Amino acid sequence: MEIPAINLKAIVLAHWLLTVWGSMVWLPPSYSWGNFSVLAVGVWAIAQRDSVDAVLMFLMGMAVTILTDVIHFGIFYPLMEFAGERRFTAGMAILNLLLKPISCFFVYQMYRERGGDYNVNFDLETSVDSRCTTDSADSAFFGRRY
Repeated sequence: MEIPAINLKAIVLAHWLLTVWGSMVWLPPSYSWGNFSVLAVGVWAIAQRDSVDAVLMFLMGMAVTILTDVIHFGIFYPLMEFAGERRFTAGMAILNLLLKPISCFFVYQMYRERGGDYNVNFDLETSVDSRCTTDSADSAFFGRRY
């Protein structure tokens, strides 16, 4: 089963619109600053079509804003009844948050298409053994007799 190709422009545009609508009434300026900063990196990823770094930074920024959005909602979501505009704003901000993991999945696919490869190696024995080799310049210097 092939994953459908989603355009990066569509992802940035959708999140921009939802961020604008979500930051109209009740969320603090830090919500807007965080999300619009990440979307600016998304515009950079659109402008430089071959840049692996731009897409990776956009992906990491989207992942971080998932966490910060949850914190914003946890702190600033009021327990009282919402008026109409506050209900709309809250709905758009929550929809933005719910779409972010899906967008991260598609941005990760774009990252892979651009040649990015993120391999994490947690094999500690191999990394310790590779640092303790005797082929370094220090062992050659200290091994000499004068």
